[in-house]
Amino acid sequence: MKDFAGRIAVVTGGGSGMGRELVRQLAAEGCSVAMCDVSAAGLAETGRLCEKERLPQGLRITSHKVDVSDEAQVQRFRDEVAAQHETDRIHLLFNNAGIGGGGSMIVNDRAEWERTFNICWGGVYFCTRAFLPLLQKADKGHIVNTSSVNGFWASIGPGVPHTAYSAAKFAVKGFSEALQTDLRLNAPHIKCSVVMPGHIGTGIAGNTGRVQSGIDSDVVSPQQIRQARARIASTGRDASTLSDAQIEQAIRERARRFLEEAPMTAAEAATVILDGVKAGRWRILVGKDAHRIDELVRQAPEQAYEEDFFNRLAADVNWRVGR
Repeated sequence: MKDFAGRIAVVTGGGSGMGRELVRQLAAEGCSVAMCDVSAAGLAETGRLCEKERLPQGLRITSHKVDVSDEAQVQRFRDEVAAQHETDRIHLLFNNAGIGGGGSMIVNDRAEWERTFNICWGGVYFCTRAFLPLLQKADKGHIVNTSSVNGFWASIGPGVPHTAYSAAKFAVKGFSEALQTDLRLNAPHIKCSVVMPGHIGTGIAGNTGRVQSGIDSDVVSPQQIRQARARIASTGRDASTLSDAQIEQAIRERARRFLEEAPMTAAEAATVILDGVKAGRWRILVGKDAHRIDELVRQAPEQAYEEDFFNRLAADVNWRVGR
């Protein structure tokens, strides 16, 4: 699919970060988009930005409030897309929605762990199941699944457990790789790419707390503070010495640093992804850090979870995640 003009794309997690930038860039190229997110405010802002950019006449950008971990909501989303875009087919499916959290199987509670896993993996599975019939009816189709460097390296550093997110992203990578053969045999006009970004400047750190607590606002909830204490405890530190105010400040500072100190912006990442789709690449690494982590893990897989490995990586690519 060399260009997107006249096509219809579905983008999950379109209310912020890479999802928002995918929506904006697709629309700028003349592609109609149906975007979903759990944040109504985020969707509204993405829609406002698209309208501000004077999109081609007749282009449709629709917004849908959806929790992709809930199959019934995903199926409702599919039906809304068909109705609002007056179509029985789509051409592009970007399974992009994701959150963090649930780093430790031991310290974090099960509900948080499963919330992360069910969005990051379950959302990909449910959306692919739901939209596959619409992709099959198109002349060309492309599924684009966002995994992560954590889909081939289950770590952000030796002092921070990262199990739920990594497990989900490994599942997304394996699913996408398995689809290469399945689609070739049974739906050869549909392609699949797996996207593996490194550290991209997005709001995922802040959004995670809001999604986990179910509060769509910038207020730091008591649940977020409890989860942050558990995250600190999972690294072996004593969180009991910190006040709630100190925890809240740490939450906000963590989100700020993740967004502002990243080596690549969400807009730059979206461009790399779309260029990869146009080039027909099934494996799209995003960011110099992603390429370097891939190289290092392949060179020394037995050492990939040792402190020396992380220190070498951090020095090579100036990685701040996990520190």
